[in-house]
Amino acid sequence: MEFRGAYTALSTPFKDGEIDEAAYRALIEWQIEQGINGLVPCGTTGEAATMTHEEQGRVIKICVDQAKGRVPVIAGAGSNSTKEAIELTKMAKSAGADAALLITPYYNKPTPEGLIAHFKAIAAEASMPFVIYNVPGRTGLNLLPKDLKRIVDEVPEAVAIKEATGNLTQVAQVIECCGKDFQLLSGDDFTVLPLLSVGGRGVISVVSNIMPKAMSDMCKAFLDKDHATALDLSLKMAPVNRAMFIETNPIPVKTSLQMMGIFPTAEFRLPIVPLQAENKPKLKKILKEAGIL
Repeated sequence: MEFRGAYTALSTPFKDGEIDEAAYRALIEWQIEQGINGLVPCGTTGEAATMTHEEQGRVIKICVDQAKGRVPVIAGAGSNSTKEAIELTKMAKSAGADAALLITPYYNKPTPEGLIAHFKAIAAEASMPFVIYNVPGRTGLNLLPKDLKRIVDEVPEAVAIKEATGNLTQVAQVIECCGKDFQLLSGDDFTVLPLLSVGGRGVISVVSNIMPKAMSDMCKAFLDKDHATALDLSLKMAPVNRAMFIETNPIPVKTSLQMMGIFPTAEFRLPIVPLQAENKPKLKKILKEAGIL
C-alpha cells in the first residue's frame, strides 16, 4: 500500500465525557472536502491514551464508515503491551482500516530484539500494513535506522514509518538503510518540507486538523517538483505549527477546532486540561492572522 501526501492525525471531540460522533463525522467530512489525502484516528492527537479499547474500536469504525473508501484510514493501534497492541490491531483490521499505526512500546524501553519480537507477534495475529511510529519524546525510546532495517527485513507488514524525532540526519538515514521503496512519513509538522527532500512521501499531521488544504497542497506541490509553491505554503503554516504546541498537543488544536466552529466544545479527559486562559488570545490572534478565523 502506498502512503502519499497529508494524513490528518484526527482530534477526537468529546461531549459530557462521551465521544461526540456527530462532530467527529463533521470533521472527517470537512477534511475530505478540503482535499486531505488520508485520515488517522486514535493517535496521540486523538487522545487514544484516555480511551477504552471499546471506544477506540468505535472511533475507528466511525472514521472508516464516514470515509467510505474515499481516502485511506491508518488506525492508531499501538501499546506498550504487545498483547494489547495485538487486540487493538485486530480491532482496526476488523473495522476496515487500511493500515495500523503502531507506536514503539513506551516506558518499557525494549531492546532491538524486543522490538522485532513485538512487531512479529502483532503481524502473526493481525497481518495488515503497519506504519511504525517513532516518537522518542513520548516513548523514551529512539528507533534507530539500523534497527528499523532489522524490523523491516523480518516483518513484511512494516511498510512505513512515522518519524517524529525532528532529526533530519536520522530521517535521511531511514531511506539509506531501508531503501527508496520504504515509505517515510513525517510525524513532525515543523520538518515536513525538509523530510520530503530526503525521500519522504508525506506527513501524519497535527496542523492539518485546521489547515488540511494547505498541508495537502504543500505535499502535492513538492512531490510535483513545484518547490517554490511548497516553500510558500510551508512558511504560511509555520506560525500556526508553533501555535499548535504552545501547550501540550492536542490542547491547542482542539481549542482551535472549537474556535472555528467545527467542534461545539473543546472538552478533554484528564490528565489533559483546557488551554490556559492567557494563551487563548494568543492562539486566536495567530489563527486570525493565518486567515483561519
